[in-house]
Amino acid sequence: MAATSVSPIPVAPVGLTRRAKRFVEVEGIRVPRQDIKRLRDAWIERGIPAAEIDRAAAFQERWGGLALPPAPFYESGPRILDADVPQGSATEGWWIPAGDCRVSMAYGFMIGPGGEFGIHGSRWAPLHLSTEGWVESLALTSHARRWAKTITRITGKAVDSLDLEGYEQVPEVQGLTDTWWRGKDSLIALYRGEAVGMDAPRCLEAHVYGDLDEWGLHGE
Repeated sequence: MAATSVSPIPVAPVGLTRRAKRFVEVEGIRVPRQDIKRLRDAWIERGIPAAEIDRAAAFQERWGGLALPPAPFYESGPRILDADVPQGSATEGWWIPAGDCRVSMAYGFMIGPGGEFGIHGSRWAPLHLSTEGWVESLALTSHARRWAKTITRITGKAVDSLDLEGYEQVPEVQGLTDTWWRGKDSLIALYRGEAVGMDAPRCLEAHVYGDLDEWGLHGE
């Protein structure tokens, strides 16, 4: 497939927090991406609606070819953000592949019918309201790891026992199945996507970043 030539130095899309903008531009890299617009006629012949091709092209224009550091869950996340042929039907809705997995997995990373970023295995699990939310979560992970004095990993049923009283949900990650929570001196990331997408409660996981100061809590 044809690929468009772009600078390897990424420019963060507008709309991200300063934290995420720094993360994309300092820790990310842009690689050549396929030109979806050139595939439009072939995809239409395969029965893909024009509106879904336009969605894929818009994703590719904004995020295509962006390689980010590994995620702390989901086997490190997609290797490179990269759209491909939409999958689905008029009845079920349409999903757009968001990038190849780094290893062989039982699910793929997808953009949902409403623009959500999530995983699709035996069922659909929208992790964040948008791809921006996924990138914000990666940026917050990088920040929290750098400044936390303690990092605690909790798995399985114990995740449901976490006391979130006094915590507020972090809005910029646009959490759906996955959420981030900010307390007085700690951040908590809750990863429920695999538990939902694979109907596997044992896959619940939470990461608690403790002993954070004001900068560590926000990093703006």
